[in-house]
Amino acid sequence: LHIVRQLVKQLDIPVEIIGAPIMRETNGLAMSSRNLYFSNEQKITAKKLYAILQSTRQKIKSGDNIDISLESAKEKLLISGFDKVDYIELTDYEKLTRTREIQKSCRLLAAVYLDNIRLIDNIEI
Repeated sequence: LHIVRQLVKQLDIPVEIIGAPIMRETNGLAMSSRNLYFSNEQKITAKKLYAILQSTRQKIKSGDNIDISLESAKEKLLISGFDKVDYIELTDYEKLTRTREIQKSCRLLAAVYLDNIRLIDNIEI
């Protein structure tokens, strides 16, 4: 959303971008047409992405070391059944850069693979 807003601003495109909360299934999985490709077993694994993001957010907010928390989250994702972790990162949402300081505009972002399906998700810190 932030990238699209920046592009619209930089290219001076006369449109209004209206953001909305991420819609989630009851199990926490972000709603996406990609979810239709998952078997029931894969859906059980996929929902763990959001749970791991939430627990990582809590660790970071409680003062745990950010690098260690992110590395631990990556390990949990792989142990949980994801095939590959592209990234799990704490970012400054406004600047779109990595950060190691908790700020108002921080988000925890993740991209993982489950079989050949790439899932992305993020939560506010």
